[in-house]
Amino acid sequence: MAKAKSIGMVSLGCPKATVDSEHILTRLRAEGYLITGSYHDADLVIVNTCGFIDSAVDESLEAIGEALAENGKVIVTGCLGAKGDVVRLTHPKVLAVTGPHASEEVMIAVHEHLPKPHDPYSDLVPPQGIRLTPKHFAYVKISEGCNHRCTFCIIPSLRGDLVSRPVGEVMEEAQNLVNAGVKELLVISQDTSAYGVDLKYRTGFWGGKPLKTRMTELAQAMGELGVWVRLHYVYPYPSVDEVIPLMAEGKILPYLDIPFQHANARILKLMKRPASSENVLQRITKWRSICPDITLRSTFIVGFPGETEQEFQELLDFLEEAQLNRVGAFTYSPVEGAVANELPDHVPPEVQEERLERLMELQEGISEGLLLRKVGKTIQVLVDTVDEDGAVARSSADAPEIDGLVYIENGQNLNAGDFVNVTITDSDAHDLWAEVAE
Repeated sequence: MAKAKSIGMVSLGCPKATVDSEHILTRLRAEGYLITGSYHDADLVIVNTCGFIDSAVDESLEAIGEALAENGKVIVTGCLGAKGDVVRLTHPKVLAVTGPHASEEVMIAVHEHLPKPHDPYSDLVPPQGIRLTPKHFAYVKISEGCNHRCTFCIIPSLRGDLVSRPVGEVMEEAQNLVNAGVKELLVISQDTSAYGVDLKYRTGFWGGKPLKTRMTELAQAMGELGVWVRLHYVYPYPSVDEVIPLMAEGKILPYLDIPFQHANARILKLMKRPASSENVLQRITKWRSICPDITLRSTFIVGFPGETEQEFQELLDFLEEAQLNRVGAFTYSPVEGAVANELPDHVPPEVQEERLERLMELQEGISEGLLLRKVGKTIQVLVDTVDEDGAVARSSADAPEIDGLVYIENGQNLNAGDFVNVTITDSDAHDLWAEVAE
């Protein structure tokens, strides 16, 4: 029997890129290729890149260079591959370059540079596919691309317009993951609330019953699978209001990741973003009246071209009133190809950094106060890791790698993937400490 070929994978960027890597790995294993974590053991290396901001471009180019130096046979895919000839110009020795969500093109390149004889004993793959995440949680990408043209973003030029996956296909993947032991499904896309717009919300089928290709119906169906369901990257459409009752009923997690980006109407218009701070505050009040336990996470851009001190102060005032649970903030970065680069009155970098520091200092105080309210309460958490010092878990308010953690000091006998009730004993601005409830 011929020796099976081994392939290494370097996956960079956001969870959407992680899903792309998982699809590629699934195809590779289905065809009998072995997957290795070592450059030395790999017959070829695939690097899935990010090209969203300059630092990500630099990281991706560095990863490609390392793979070339350590292995020599490298195929490049991902968002950086869609940015002209930047990869070829920097690393002319790569074997092939593709853009994002291009598993078919990647496999063509693999077949060309590392053909593999068929082996019926190794050409097997589990129904849930190959995953890069721990066994107890998984990302489920429901669509690709975006129809919006935010002036600070180049995602549509990298990933194209919105293309929604058939709802039956999404549900089959979700069910296979649950059958394989996954306890938390993280729903991702470029714009989750736009799911099905391109298909005019076509009715599909799941379990022999009709199911509309729309975020609300998808969330409701996933909520019947008996695991945590967490919604990410939800654009603030009016339809978002429809999923809040599902959270209140315990169908899906009371967690909403909704990037508002700013609070000032003029800046939002320059960004080509919807809504106003007054409208958002009214909606937040309504959401909390329906689901008091809801966790609201958002991201904001500080120092957008033309942002005045008064407009930045309006953003701070909004945060003070909104009392968001989790906030990520970034200074405006002039990404190559973004329309906002042509706007006048760019904010000096030192002013951007000073504003970012003020915003994060304010939010840290808000977060600290909100977490302090949880001390003494008993909540359910999902265990991520366990060692001799205890267990590290997450609550419904905490998405993997971006939110806080719950440190269970007497959790040495727990296992990763366990759901457990804990009593909160302490808190800081980001994390919680707890003990297993009696």
